[in-house]
Amino acid sequence: MRPFRFGVALVAPGSRAEWVAKCRRAEDLGYDVVGVVDHLGRVAPVPALLLAAEATERVRLNTYVLNASFHNPVLLARDLAGLDEFTEGRLEIGIGAGYVRAEFEAAGIDWGTPGQRFARVRSAVAEIERAYESRPRPPLLLGGRGDRMLSFAAEHADTVAFTGTAPGAAEGRLALAGPTALAERVDFVKRALGGRDAELNLLIHFIRITGDRRAALEAAHRLVPHLGADELGELPTVVVGSAEAAAEQLLRTRETLGVSYFTVIEEDLTRLAPVIEKLR
Repeated sequence: MRPFRFGVALVAPGSRAEWVAKCRRAEDLGYDVVGVVDHLGRVAPVPALLLAAEATERVRLNTYVLNASFHNPVLLARDLAGLDEFTEGRLEIGIGAGYVRAEFEAAGIDWGTPGQRFARVRSAVAEIERAYESRPRPPLLLGGRGDRMLSFAAEHADTVAFTGTAPGAAEGRLALAGPTALAERVDFVKRALGGRDAELNLLIHFIRITGDRRAALEAAHRLVPHLGADELGELPTVVVGSAEAAAEQLLRTRETLGVSYFTVIEEDLTRLAPVIEKLR
């Protein structure tokens, strides 16, 4: 069974001092990976990770995840190779198809069909692999929800990431997959792997470390109204309760699904910290 890894995806831009402090805080709290998102109005991934490398000593650095449609594949491969070199091999590359249509429109990039967006991911991965034909490439994270993307991830990725969202998720509204649906996606990937070993990653969408579990689940229900509080309490992507209970939940998730790598978004940076401490 793989050891746990914990990552945080940093989102908010800010001053150099603020960014350095956040990265160091994540390392001090026991995180294994400091990542950045790739959205308009958020931090710019490549310079942010370069500064994160300068500010930290131990953590891995990842893109969680690059929107393939935002980048020329050849130039992206060049920039990532340079980032890998300047971070002395601490880089992990995450790439996805993008999902916020308004950002495509704001950037003047054709939204296209799902197949066209998937083709951009394939092109980006092909160029990255070509750039590393004669040397080891950084670990690659790919993932999503649909069969096509998960099959591709099972073939190429070192880490397969699950969004934990439902097929009907609309932009601006969080729709989470139930435990049965998520388990089916994990089983799909395990079959597609065909015995190949790959790390499994899951994004935790809601985490509250509290003695009042019911109140926290009701708060989660207000954010995810299509699922009741009791249903949310069964989701691997919702972690609510004491630090001990949360640690036990992640242990169960690793045992039942094989997920060993968990990621939270920046606002949950300190919330996961006591759980990391328990699991160490």
